[in-house]
Amino acid sequence: MSPRPSLGLRTRLLFAFALLCVVTAAAVAGGIYVQARTAILQRTQDATVQAMKSRVQALYPLRTSTPGPEELDDIAAAVPDQNSVEFAVAVYREMHSPVPPPGRWRPGGRVLDLTVISPELRRVVADGGLAWQRVVWEGMPWLIVGTPLLIAEPDHRTRVSGIEVYAARSLLSEQRSIDELAARAWATGGVALAFAVALALLATRSVLRPVRELGRAARLLGEGEMRTRIAVSGSDELADVARTFNNTAAELERHVKQLREMEADARRFVADVSHELRTPLAALTAVADVLDEEAAQLPEPAGRAARLVSQETLNLTALVNDLIEISRFDSGVAALALNEIDVAELVRATLRTRGWSERADTELPPGVTARLDPRRVDVILANLVGNALRHGEPPVSVRLSADPHWIALEVRDHGPGLDEAVLPHVFDRFYKANAARARSEGSGLGLAIARENARLHRGDLTVTNAPDGGAVFTLRLPRRAHDPEGQTDTGGPE
Repeated sequence: MSPRPSLGLRTRLLFAFALLCVVTAAAVAGGIYVQARTAILQRTQDATVQAMKSRVQALYPLRTSTPGPEELDDIAAAVPDQNSVEFAVAVYREMHSPVPPPGRWRPGGRVLDLTVISPELRRVVADGGLAWQRVVWEGMPWLIVGTPLLIAEPDHRTRVSGIEVYAARSLLSEQRSIDELAARAWATGGVALAFAVALALLATRSVLRPVRELGRAARLLGEGEMRTRIAVSGSDELADVARTFNNTAAELERHVKQLREMEADARRFVADVSHELRTPLAALTAVADVLDEEAAQLPEPAGRAARLVSQETLNLTALVNDLIEISRFDSGVAALALNEIDVAELVRATLRTRGWSERADTELPPGVTARLDPRRVDVILANLVGNALRHGEPPVSVRLSADPHWIALEVRDHGPGLDEAVLPHVFDRFYKANAARARSEGSGLGLAIARENARLHRGDLTVTNAPDGGAVFTLRLPRRAHDPEGQTDTGGPE
């Protein structure tokens, strides 16, 4: 499952700044808007209520406690003024002013359906309280204020007369002021957002520059540039990171230098020891040849010992030769001796020289030529076919295929194949699939040398398990190999 794509640090910082700005601007502007809206409406409401109280008080004393339509009409006409109350209606026992048309207001030419007044407001006023509410009528906001009219009793007490007066004032101008406030709040938020984005860009620029420099230096360090350092400026946390990186890089450079020196010393030691052993080994080999010739005539314990010495001498000689060959690869002096060869004929010669022609099946199309080093290709094939014959099961096959630019040689056996845990380590030096085996027929360097020879040709050697069993080694080589040093190296062991 592929990982989800993540946003870059710059994008995340911009988003965080913008979100913080939007939330802050919305909270501040929203709070100011709510407070201003409340203050505007409260001021208008208080002014309307006070004006209505003053106008209603001017109606006392009432001429009658049981008014008719004309008295209600007079009451409704006396409440409006020029500033606070635009028109009013008087209601007595569901009879209201004016009579024509039913349920409509006449003063000022405006008419109103009494159903606009909510039952809750009617109930409060009927119980003798002063109340108000905001409604939307004919698409515009209005403030409705209701109050009962009181009648003075002979004992100077007052009682509710049953007459209700409702005054209306348009809130259109206040609504416009509130809308203007909202527009300003949005504009303020937009300006704040732009300002936040600009600040975020400046912040990300100052933060990401050292981060990018750190990333570039880390890549160079990972590519082997041990001298990579970062310029340190300032004393903030990023400067501390840069100093830590420089200290780490310096320490890593020191350790790598030590390891390279140790590795070079080890390679030089192996190469020197291997070359120094060649002379005594040559003498031992001569002695071993004599012992082989005389072993048959020696008594059995002495003959067996002679044969053992001879075999171990051969094994030691092969190990020394392999070590010398590996040291040539490590020191970079191994070179190719390129020739135009018939690949199929080279495979046949390799099998024939070692007596394997009858033991290996071949599929070698004719006419496949390539410019290769025949000695090194022979070493690779001998190692692969020899391993297949020793460790695999028959039939062992060698198949050649080619295209205009590459050739491929596939060596396969039909044994149990290689364990999955072994596959990644097949070409490691001195690797043994069975760690308990102290000794083996080979030096443990054959496959490592084979791959080095393949890579010297700019090719490769790989291994897999066939679906139906058996290990499959595939050698891929370019048809026109090129020796970058332009040298010829005809020495070295087979």
